Order: sequence, then C-alpha cells, then structure tokens
Amino acid sequence: MTVTRFIVPLQGSSSDRYRHFHILEERTIKEFTIQYESEIDGKWCEIVRYDTAHGPPHKDTIHPDGTVSKEEFPYYTNAEVLSFGQNDIRKNWKKYREQYENEMRKHQ
Repeated sequence: MTVTRFIVPLQGSSSDRYRHFHILEERTIKEFTIQYESEIDGKWCEIVRYDTAHGPPHKDTIHPDGTVSKEEFPYYTNAEVLSFGQNDIRKNWKKYREQYENEMRKHQ
C-alpha cells in the first residue's frame, strides 16, 4: 500500500490550491481526495472536492453557508474520477471561486 499526499498551487496563485491524497494498493486506487481550496478573507475555504469518503467516488461542491451539492459517478472507477477531478479543478478553479464568492455576497 502506498499513500501519496501533496498540495499544488494553482497557476502561481498563493491563495488557490488543490490538495491531493490517494491510497494505491496493488495498482488500484482504493481511496482518494482531490480538493480545491481558496484563501478568502484570510481563511482557507473548501470549495470543490472529489473523493471516495462514505462510499463510491463523487464530487462535492461546498457552499459558503455550509451546504453541499453532491454529484455521483456510478459508472467510473476511482482512478477515472481522481483524474477527472484533477483536470476539472485545474481547468475551472477560477469559475468555482467566482461562484463561491458570489454566493458569499448574496448571504451577507
């Protein structure tokens, strides 16, 4: 069993990053978390997370009020969703941050 963890700054930003964690066992991804985080008003906020917590691979979109929207991937392997999540976050993190900040403003 191999455990891998690292944090990747996004496009040179010091206030946007994604956190990568996975467990590889016999060439199979057993568990993983790919989480986009942004530092907003001096606090790191979880915004989008792909993971295998509590069952099959899924995507959580975390809202400023603490609610979570969930999207499931029932026909994909853990490795496929891990790769998809990394690519999605790298490509769309600015959009996710903008949506999160817009929601924050609406609830002030």
